[in-house]
Amino acid sequence: MNSLTTTTIDSPIGPIGLAASDDALVGVSLGCAFEESSVHAHLRRAMGALKLTADDDPAGAATRLRRFFEGDVAALDEQRVRMHGTEFQRSVWDALRQIPVGTTWTYAQLAAAIGRPTAVRAVGSANGANPVSLFVPCHRVIAADGTLWGYGGGLPAKAWLLRHEGAMPPDLLEGAERS
Repeated sequence: MNSLTTTTIDSPIGPIGLAASDDALVGVSLGCAFEESSVHAHLRRAMGALKLTADDDPAGAATRLRRFFEGDVAALDEQRVRMHGTEFQRSVWDALRQIPVGTTWTYAQLAAAIGRPTAVRAVGSANGANPVSLFVPCHRVIAADGTLWGYGGGLPAKAWLLRHEGAMPPDLLEGAERS
């Protein structure tokens, strides 16, 4: 049986569940505790039976997340993560970590970054399956026309995160927050 340490923290975008295996973050759930999330189900499929143990700061992720929300927008880059997915998904998730704070990429840019420029839809699907959102910044990927598109935590949360990081103009964000 695989052991994970978990916690849930409150944040400006709602509750965030965190799960770590040893010294690496393996799961993030937006809007609910980790135990209630689709990420938990994903990790059970990938890792087998899981034993969950409460911990205030799994792999230091809660501390880094609090620093992020307090204004240290680079704090999440320091987090060690372990991703469970296909080779293609992991290539997309690795590329997401190359998007600098305060910038965005389109799905086409992300596809090009992994050497698969025609795989835009597959890249979008892998982006949406990211089990360690925020720390692997899938929120920094936007539509080709510059609008916000798709986010497991909801478009208002995506807009909030991009504003917090200084990545998007306020007029675009206001439209997303109303949706």
